[in-house]
Amino acid sequence: MTLRVGVVGGGQLARMMIAPAVELGIEVRVLAEETGMAAALAATAVGDYRDTETVLAFARDVDVITFDHEHVPQEVLAALVDAGVAVHPGPSALAVAQDKLVLRARMAELGMPQPDWAAVSDAAQLQEFIDAHGGRAVVKTPRGGYDGKGVRVVSAATEAADWFAALAEDARGGDLLVEELVDFSRELAQQIARRPSGGMRAFPLVETVQRDGVCVEVVAPAPGASERLALAAEDIGMAIAEGIGVTGMLAVELFETVDGRILVNELAMRPHNSGHWTQDGAVTSQFEQHLRAVLDLPFGATEATRPWTVMVNILGGPAQGGLDERFDAAMSSHPAAKIHTYGKAPRPGRKVGHVTVAGDDLDDVVYEARAAASVFLD
Repeated sequence: MTLRVGVVGGGQLARMMIAPAVELGIEVRVLAEETGMAAALAATAVGDYRDTETVLAFARDVDVITFDHEHVPQEVLAALVDAGVAVHPGPSALAVAQDKLVLRARMAELGMPQPDWAAVSDAAQLQEFIDAHGGRAVVKTPRGGYDGKGVRVVSAATEAADWFAALAEDARGGDLLVEELVDFSRELAQQIARRPSGGMRAFPLVETVQRDGVCVEVVAPAPGASERLALAAEDIGMAIAEGIGVTGMLAVELFETVDGRILVNELAMRPHNSGHWTQDGAVTSQFEQHLRAVLDLPFGATEATRPWTVMVNILGGPAQGGLDERFDAAMSSHPAAKIHTYGKAPRPGRKVGHVTVAGDDLDDVVYEARAAASVFLD
């Protein structure tokens, strides 16, 4: 009997689950927000993921529900659980990814290393935090921000006045999150897979390169990472996965500080941009591992298949024409590059695809990956 996985959300993460599902004989069904999305190949339903009846109807004929994003409301998740649907990750775990204040409080409960932080409800509280942390801080909206949205570096509380005004106008009220501005040397990411039965498996620690709050490159494994650092990151990832009960893939975004510490930045409970390198650089991709995990099947091996793999995002795409019009030039000039596109129309700043290159020499791999990705840009 065919196993059926229902994915809520029709973006590129759902799209990239399709190929490994086909290889395993698993049926992926997608609830897309609208027609023509990245995962249209497996979109068996189109509807609002915030509507309980829509999601319940979609879940009726699958073995497990999982997600392309973390935005499904808690009341919808609770209704799925009440109806006896297997939901992975579950509501309590997703609540940590949905609200950054909940995340910070939960990490504190688990004893995880993280930046100094506070919940602030007005400008006076924010200014007090800024003054106590060297005159600068990071302010975040607790919900909804991603790829640099909902994040500001401020040196005065007035720079968040519009966010405080929005909170005042919201009948639910609430706080902003303020964090110390971490003096970090680079950003890292640790991926962990966890099964409902409790088994866990770690992927190699990677370095991520951000520009304007958006990931542009990933290098696997993280260059120069000591065994101590790699083991510490793995221990943190596994402690978080176990502590909050994640099922499926977990990405732990980390800061490596200039004095050699690592701090938890944010979490994602699904396949993640930092793990796209695994499609061509690891024995098992993060997408196959996620399917295995949510179905409680044995894990695939997570070791890298080459000494180095580099992933470069294609951001925006060409100003004229589609990505496929650049295939000939990219493939002929860079035959070692693996090109992944998302079926999205080019638009400034939009993630429309990525390129991976694996090899033995890091400098060569970086050059090839960047050069291949640049073919798709103007």
